[in-house]
Amino acid sequence: MNVFKIAETETGLTREEIANALLASLTGRHPRRVLILPPDFTRFHSNAGFITNTYYHILQDMGAQVDILPALGTHEPVTREQAAVMFGDIPYEKLIPHNWRTDVVWLGEIPAAYLEEITEGLWHDPVSVEINRRVMDERYDLIISPGQVVPHEVIGMSNHAKNLFVGVGGSDMINKSHMVGAVYGMERMMGKDHTPVRKLFDYGMEHFLKDRPILFALTVTTAPGGSIRTHGLFIGEGRECLTEAVRLAQEKNIDFVEHGLKKCVVYLDPSEFKSTWLGNKAIYRTRMAMAMAAS
Repeated sequence: MNVFKIAETETGLTREEIANALLASLTGRHPRRVLILPPDFTRFHSNAGFITNTYYHILQDMGAQVDILPALGTHEPVTREQAAVMFGDIPYEKLIPHNWRTDVVWLGEIPAAYLEEITEGLWHDPVSVEINRRVMDERYDLIISPGQVVPHEVIGMSNHAKNLFVGVGGSDMINKSHMVGAVYGMERMMGKDHTPVRKLFDYGMEHFLKDRPILFALTVTTAPGGSIRTHGLFIGEGRECLTEAVRLAQEKNIDFVEHGLKKCVVYLDPSEFKSTWLGNKAIYRTRMAMAMAAS
């Protein structure tokens, strides 16, 4: 059952409205063991921390065992201090670090012919699909993947299957999906659905994970002045939740300018960004506007 909730005002959904939607998404479910895959602290403004905390307590009250596997990709593990800010009173010991080198199992391969087709002949190699072994552990009868849908330079619109195949995936998918995005051109994908990289992840879901009990909880947020506003919450097992979240994110998270930008000053919040690599996102997401000024 899908649970879609869109805020009626610009202040966003209240915590009570979000909690009620999360509770409704578990209607008819009686999980015994649950794995939650939230993003790490670099996605603090996704509101996935509150969603993870709420799910954790609801599921514990239902008698389920709950484990938290942050979708780190190749990022550093969440620190105790970050966990307290993002996930509240969830015990730090409940957080399981993902190691993209050693914690994965091989699921199969996405063929080179398909990659060549979706990239218009720009990519010719297959991609191995690996994922954290816990995702395939049948003792988990529910896997919850919360996170934010927002314009993204590698895939077009972030989250959904990306949280699995990159967030808790292995090296070949992480490296090659980013390279496919670079080769195809981020300007052709930014803010769009159905890009080559999205099709890559959609293929992985359909061929390797369709039988796993994965529930996505996708947000669309803004954070004026650092205050998180959740404009939409889209919970479901299939792709429809992503489609609807993309539609709202294109409305809330894309700014169009009348004239090109000659200079941009970027501030990296030291509590959120620990490397200039992550800060490069500011360049990726403004360079089309900068190019307008140059032309």
